[in-house]
Amino acid sequence: MTDTAFRRGPLAVLLTGTFLIVLDFFVVNVALPSVQRDLHADNTALEWLVAGYGLTFGGLLLVASRVADRWGRRRMFVLGVALFVASSALCGFAPDATTLLVARLVQGAAAAAIGPTVLSLIGDVYAGPQRVRALGAYATVMGVAAASGQLVGGLLIHLDVAGSGWRSIFLVNVPIGLAALAAAPRLLPDTRVAGSPRVDPLEAALVVGALTALVLPLVEGQRHGWPLWTWALLAAAVALADLAWLRGRLLRRRGVPPLVDPYPLRSRPVGVGILGQALLFSGMAAYFLVLALYLQDGRGLGPLASGAVFTVVAAPYMIGTRRAAALLGRYGARATVAGGALAFGAGHLLLFAAVEQAGVAGSWLWLAPGLAVGGLGMGVVLSASVGTVMGSVESRHAGTVSGTSSTVQQVGNALGVALVGIVFFGRVDEGMVDAFGASLLYLAATTVAVAAAAAFLPGRPRPAQSVNVASSSSAAA
Repeated sequence: MTDTAFRRGPLAVLLTGTFLIVLDFFVVNVALPSVQRDLHADNTALEWLVAGYGLTFGGLLLVASRVADRWGRRRMFVLGVALFVASSALCGFAPDATTLLVARLVQGAAAAAIGPTVLSLIGDVYAGPQRVRALGAYATVMGVAAASGQLVGGLLIHLDVAGSGWRSIFLVNVPIGLAALAAAPRLLPDTRVAGSPRVDPLEAALVVGALTALVLPLVEGQRHGWPLWTWALLAAAVALADLAWLRGRLLRRRGVPPLVDPYPLRSRPVGVGILGQALLFSGMAAYFLVLALYLQDGRGLGPLASGAVFTVVAAPYMIGTRRAAALLGRYGARATVAGGALAFGAGHLLLFAAVEQAGVAGSWLWLAPGLAVGGLGMGVVLSASVGTVMGSVESRHAGTVSGTSSTVQQVGNALGVALVGIVFFGRVDEGMVDAFGASLLYLAATTVAVAAAAAFLPGRPRPAQSVNVASSSSAAA
C-alpha cells in the first residue's frame, strides 16, 4: 500500500463517521411532518427527536472522550459506529413513536463515542502539513453535512426507495456505517494515552443528571401544564450543576483532571466565547426545526421542495464559514462575532417581515433575502466563535476546552429546541404564521444576546496576532 493511499484511507473512514453524526442531527428536520403523520406522534415527540439526540450526544461526549483515551481510540470509534448503525436500523424500522425516540437517544450516545475520537485519531495519524490538510477536510465535511442535511433528507424521502419514505433517512446510514466498520481495523491505529485518568463516576452522573433535569421539563412542561415536578427538576438542575462544579474542583485539587475543568474557562476569550456558543447553538437547531415545520405544515411544500429551500441558507452559510478567518484577522473577535450574530438576527427579522407579508401563500422567493442573510451571518458567527475560543487557549488545555465547547454546542441545540418549542407550539393553534413569526422574534433575541456577549471579547488584533487567530479559526471551523 502506498503512503498516499494510506493517508487517504484513514481520513476517508474518519470523515465518514463525522459526516454521519452531523448529518443526522439536521436531516431529521425535513422528515418531522412525515413522521408525525405516519406514527401519529404529538408535538412533544417531534421536539424529542431533535433535542434527545443533542442531549445524549452532548451529555456523554466528555465521558466518551476520557474512556477512549484509556480503552483505545479505534475501539471507541468502532463501538460508536456499530452502535450508530444498529440504532439507525432501529429508527428506520420503528413501529411507533416511542421506539423511534429511544433509538434516537441511542444514536446520540453513539455520536458521542464517534465525535471526539475522530479528532484524536486525526492527530494520531497525521502530522505537520498533512494534519492541517486533514483538519481542513474535517471542517469542510462538517459544514457540508450541516448545510446539506435538509436537502439530502428531502431527496431521500422524495425517492421513496422501496416505499421507505422518511425511514430512508435513517436506513441509509446502515450500508455507509458498515463500510466504515469494515475498513476501520485495517486503517486506523488503536492508540491509548498513557496515564490517562479514569472517569469519576460521581462527576459523570452529576453532569448527565444536571443536563437531563434541565431539558426534560422544558420539553414536557407545556404539554403537562407545568406541574410542580417540572419546576422541581429545573431547581434540581441548578443544584446538580453546582455539585458537579464542586466535584470537579475537588478532583483537580487531588491532581485528577475533571471532565469540566474550570481553570481554562477563566480566560475571558475562552469563557465568554463558550457562553456565546451556548447562546448561538440554542438558536441554530431551533431555527431549522421551526423553518421546516413552516415550509411543510404551513406552506404545504413536500420534503424535496422544503429541502431545496434550505439551500438558500446553506450556500451563504458555506461562504460565511470560509470568510470568517479573514474577518477575524482584520477586525478582531469582538467585531466579527458581534457582526455575524447581528447579521444572523437581521435574517430572522427579514424572514419575519416576509412571512407577515406573504403568510403561507405566494412565492417562496419572498423568503429568500432573509434566508440568505441569516445563512451568511450564521456561518460567520459560528466559525469566528469557535476560532476565537480555540485560538485563545493554551495548547495543554486544548483537548479539555474542545470537549467542553462541543458539549456546550450539543446541549445548546437540545435546550434551544425545547425553548423554541414552548414558543412555537404554544402559538400554533393561532395559526402557522403567528407561531413561526413569534419563534423568529425569539430567535432574533438570542442573536442579540450573542452579540452582547461578544462585547467582552478581544478587539482588533495586533498584526502579529492576526495570522495565529485566523489560522486557528480555519482549523476549528
